Amino acid sequence: MEVKKGYKKTEVGVIPEDWDVRKLSDISMLATGTTPSTKDISNYGSEFLFVSPQDLGEHKWIRKAEKALSVKGFSQARIFPANSILFTCIGSTIGKIGLTQFELTSNQQINAIFPKDSFDSEFLYYELDYLAPKIKLLAGQQAVPIINKEEFSKTLILLPKKNEQRAIAEALSDIDGLISSLTKLIDKKKKIKQGAMQELLTGKRRLEGFRGEWAEVQLGDIAQVTMGQSPDSRYYNTNSVGLPLVQGNADIEDRKTIKRYYTSQITRTGKQGDIIMTVRAPVGSVSKALFDCCLGRGVCSIRYPNEFLYHYLVFVEADWGYLSKGSTFDSVNSIEVKNLELIIPFDIEEQKAIANILSDMDAEIEALEIKLHKYKAIKKGMMQELLTGRIRLVEGA
Repeated sequence: MEVKKGYKKTEVGVIPEDWDVRKLSDISMLATGTTPSTKDISNYGSEFLFVSPQDLGEHKWIRKAEKALSVKGFSQARIFPANSILFTCIGSTIGKIGLTQFELTSNQQINAIFPKDSFDSEFLYYELDYLAPKIKLLAGQQAVPIINKEEFSKTLILLPKKNEQRAIAEALSDIDGLISSLTKLIDKKKKIKQGAMQELLTGKRRLEGFRGEWAEVQLGDIAQVTMGQSPDSRYYNTNSVGLPLVQGNADIEDRKTIKRYYTSQITRTGKQGDIIMTVRAPVGSVSKALFDCCLGRGVCSIRYPNEFLYHYLVFVEADWGYLSKGSTFDSVNSIEVKNLELIIPFDIEEQKAIANILSDMDAEIEALEIKLHKYKAIKKGMMQELLTGRIRLVEGA
């Protein structure tokens, strides 16, 4: 393969001529976290973050952790300074990564990387995040996957000059900022919607023009309920023969049914637009059918003439067991589903008005989530181009 002018072949592929390939240990110091004695409760408090793998991966900067150490406990730990990169190297969380803004420490499941002064911490953070899937393969197929520090230190890093490292880090930080802002806005919109549900679906706030009574009813009296019945597994297929099979949460994403398996043996059916509710653990999870489907025994379909009931069932989802029996349980039958007690507006127009408001909120949140997904895809593409040198950000490159 001919190499484009200004590029060269290396052991990791074609890179710009002025970039280097260096081992992680050549450009940084590495250390593994420690855990102060858990038998001495005075080692634990609230003064210093004590990071575990579950605290990494969601955000670039590590600002909080589930656990913290006291001054005493922190004095016994291996301290990681600001601008250290933390990388999980054991278990199912291998590859989770974060960057420190202040002194903290971690348990021994995490390796800390301290870049030398000639290398940019944020650039190295993005480089290791990009390389994480490859690094994870080093763990092999052990019962408890692990990458030891020596193996990890041999990770090959592509390195431009520091000014280009900084430019790349700033570009990726900008897209991270957009992702973070949009994530916060989505969280805010979801909280606003939750507040609106609390007021509108309980009658605490009435919409203008509606003063009618609310009635206590049972689900089976107002809606058509169809309990699922699983087909024989011999009739399952992935060739679009028959109807899509919806059996439980595995066939649902973002409160919408998805097509995983089909069945040519049709037992019970749900129609496009039906509410789909799980009747086996977890009981009460609510979604919408985006297509006609065959219902497995883990779900039921609920048909109602407007969107009010969908929003109501989402609102009571977490309390479904208590509403039905007074205690939680692993499954419910047809009688228990139909006997679910609801308090709803008697006026159908009020139901529709409430549903329209909540549906509009859902649509706004969904549009923002689609935008967020696009931003994340853009970031992934930027990392692939910038961290391999395919696109250059410095003059003369």
